[in-house]
Amino acid sequence: MNRPPLAQRILLAKVGLDGHDRGIKVVARGLRDAGFHVIYSGLWQSIDAVVQAAADEDVDWLGVSILNGAHMSLVPALLEALRQRELSHIGVIVGGIIPPADQAKLIELGVRGCFGPGTPLPSIVEFCNS
Repeated sequence: MNRPPLAQRILLAKVGLDGHDRGIKVVARGLRDAGFHVIYSGLWQSIDAVVQAAADEDVDWLGVSILNGAHMSLVPALLEALRQRELSHIGVIVGGIIPPADQAKLIELGVRGCFGPGTPLPSIVEFCNS
């Protein structure tokens, strides 16, 4: 997508059995206030549902929040599902409690950025605008 930064669309999702949603709601509000068109899918989404929503909503970014430790199984499966649907152009960012070694592995797999708890909202906005 070649939308101007302030017209970018981002889908935020909670994949799997992670019911912690306070952080993703704060990020959603921050991105919205920065001018992004934010779509929040809600809790307990399947990978297939998130990929379908990303396609339906024609998003530029997909942000996934995972706080239950399942990031090394869920995120690779999500990236593969995006590839299978020819949606690799969507930038994927991941938030949550992700050890640095796992962050590096996720970046190698195709994740564009990882953000942990306490990341300043302007840093996430700037990253998605670059």
